[in-house]
Amino acid sequence: MKKGMENFEKTYTRKDKLDIRIGDTVDVYFRITEGDKTRIQTFSGIIIARKGSGPRETFTVRRISYGEGVERVFPVSSPLVEKVVPRKRGKVRRAKLYYLRSRKGKKATKVKEKVG
Repeated sequence: MKKGMENFEKTYTRKDKLDIRIGDTVDVYFRITEGDKTRIQTFSGIIIARKGSGPRETFTVRRISYGEGVERVFPVSSPLVEKVVPRKRGKVRRAKLYYLRSRKGKKATKVKEKVG
């Protein structure tokens, strides 16, 4: 039983390490299949959480779209996630940024920017 799980984890764990942290503003490029066509769509926002480890690891990205907060959970090891491009580094003192959910306007998107 253990051997099968080790093979699974070895096969599906992402080879390239994602250099993302909580509080970073990122662009997530992921593949969408519509009928027989596939295209790449971007989702830009702030990383508010990371959970799990190995092939089960996920990260949550939050953005404000038309005045409404939108969150999406992405598996780190998913083959549908093409790439994750950090746009801005954030400096935070929390492991989860769920407090951003209760904020309105510009405060909902502001995280201290890490310099250097």
